[in-house]
Amino acid sequence: MTESTVNSDPRTTAPSVTQLLAAPNWRTVDVISDLHLQPSEPQTVQAWRDYLARTTADAVLILGDLFEVWVGDDALDEPGSFEAACAEALHMAALQRPLFFMVGNRDFLAGSALMARTGMTALADPTVLVWPHGESQRRILLSHGDALCLDDVEYQQFRALSRSAAWQQQVLAQPLAVRRAIGKSARSESEQRKQSGTPYADADAAMATTWLDAAQAQWLVHGHTHMPADHALPGERWRIVTSDWHIDAHTRRGEVLRLTPQSWQRLPLDVA
Repeated sequence: MTESTVNSDPRTTAPSVTQLLAAPNWRTVDVISDLHLQPSEPQTVQAWRDYLARTTADAVLILGDLFEVWVGDDALDEPGSFEAACAEALHMAALQRPLFFMVGNRDFLAGSALMARTGMTALADPTVLVWPHGESQRRILLSHGDALCLDDVEYQQFRALSRSAAWQQQVLAQPLAVRRAIGKSARSESEQRKQSGTPYADADAAMATTWLDAAQAQWLVHGHTHMPADHALPGERWRIVTSDWHIDAHTRRGEVLRLTPQSWQRLPLDVA
């Protein structure tokens, strides 16, 4: 991976962009995000496990919010923990194909210990996937998407705070039990927001275009908004939004975004 630096003003230019060069043998790449894995939703967890075991993609990119909440990598060392079980599933999957992980707004405390335990490779946000395509190349900009949602002013303020090393060190210094309680409270607040019908903020169109310009990319792929759709942008470019996952007795929402250098398709979970 290589990194190029651009102007740091987030409203007028993109942040620094890291490049991921596709391996020569990659023909298809799967992108998933916003699974929000948690013990209280075992059917979603099982659908995820089934997908990891079944996918035929050459690589899998996870664009954040894989977990409903990640309270710190030391949760991996708690005997019988949900986090340890998920890490083992990821480790087994990573033995079959490359797995890449970008943190989201729910699992931004995921660190190097999780990467080491699972065999995943960490992705910076944003990263541009550079994929040879005939005599040229396809450049696909990847992001969790939360940094693009400028209308969510309160969240953007929290995001700036929570990504600071000092804030994270302060949080991680608290006992694991305390952090689990904080995570439980955050999940409760999130559920209350869902029940209230408060809409998610969408990505800012001008900012998305600016990011694409800075990365010289043709497609922007992101999650976070829970509003999967394909948005045409000027210059024959696209903003492609991944689906969240929620599988229970009444809902089977979720899909896999499968990329090739030529196109993309949305696959239902029982096909991907």
